[in-house]
Amino acid sequence: MAIEFNREAYNKVFADLESFKDFCRFKGFVFNEKSLYKKGDIVWEQYQQFQKTGRVKPRNSKQRRNYKK
Repeated sequence: MAIEFNREAYNKVFADLESFKDFCRFKGFVFNEKSLYKKGDIVWEQYQQFQKTGRVKPRNSKQRRNYKK
């Protein structure tokens, strides 16, 4: 009994993981592998929104994430 591997699925997962890792690094989020494909996780939801629009919403309305006083 041989196990067949789906190379395309593995390549997609690892490509998504690298893209998600870069997003977290450049946008200042904490990277956690468990957040990948997890609905309801704040970082994953921000990443999905970034993929659609190219923007990240600020965490609160009064001040942006990277604002320094």
